[in-house]
Amino acid sequence: MKIIQVDNQSGLPKYKQIVQSVELAIAEKRSLKGDRLPSVNKVSLEFSLSRDTVLLAYDELKKRGIVFAILGKGYYVKSVEFSYEQRFFVLFDELNAFKEDLYMSFLEAVNDKAQIDIFFHHFNVSMFKKLINESNGNYSKYIIMPTNLSGAAEIIKTLPHNDVYILDQTNLELADYPSVHQNFVKDIFNALEEARPRLMIYSQLILIFPGFKEPLGMVEGFTQFCHRYAFSHQVITDFDYQKIEQGSVYIIPNDRHLVQVIEQSKTLQFQLGQDFGIISYNDTPLKKVVENGITTISTDFKLMGKTTGRDGVKESKNKNRKPQSVDLA
Repeated sequence: MKIIQVDNQSGLPKYKQIVQSVELAIAEKRSLKGDRLPSVNKVSLEFSLSRDTVLLAYDELKKRGIVFAILGKGYYVKSVEFSYEQRFFVLFDELNAFKEDLYMSFLEAVNDKAQIDIFFHHFNVSMFKKLINESNGNYSKYIIMPTNLSGAAEIIKTLPHNDVYILDQTNLELADYPSVHQNFVKDIFNALEEARPRLMIYSQLILIFPGFKEPLGMVEGFTQFCHRYAFSHQVITDFDYQKIEQGSVYIIPNDRHLVQVIEQSKTLQFQLGQDFGIISYNDTPLKKVVENGITTISTDFKLMGKTTGRDGVKESKNKNRKPQSVDLA
């Protein structure tokens, strides 16, 4: 039995008729999982269509996870379940407490309107490239955290441009892509400026910045603030062999270093808020109770997830819509 039907009198675009034909054939069990679809050339010749029209239909089916392609052999039925019209490829750097908040609010905003496949690159550029290469062409939307990985922009540019959405960090190389991101320069500058009256009692500010996964904008914003308001300051890469300097405030992006500083303060019997100060990055419930509360600089990750989910779904429904980048500093 014929899998594909195209009606020249129908007002529905030809490629959508092909998509619906395949869906109907699967629903009616005329085409089963693993079955080969008619070739692009065969459909093109039979219905006097351009190859591009047929490829557009097959690519749409591929993005929705209904079919898969084998190079040189053709297209095959991948799934007989296609209740989702959209499939989102979500690539996070890592999973932690605040990224979990982001992801859960993202899922809530999507509200079962898409199938979500989440992956993690763990700041490994080879893994980043592998995951993107393997996903290319199989999803309707690619939501990616590129962090500060070297070469990430070139890898991302291999994906369909209109289907990419940047999350958490962006840069000039990715400026053409819609994004929901933090402005790390402005974040730390504004936060320190707000805290400036309380910082005046301390002799210096010290940023512990390993530089492996932390955004470089932190250093830029920190040094801009210190120069503008004439604060003595240091940027150090770790705290393994350091000793707390009395009268200093430590700005700490990495929670491992936060634990090291607090542990050493107990050994030295230093009182937080009197002998030294701490400003930690990213708020978590635990930091509200540690040492009677740790001062934090944090983005609203729940809002970030909600905004991404809402705009991602809207953009997938309207390919001509390109949402503006949203700065959640």
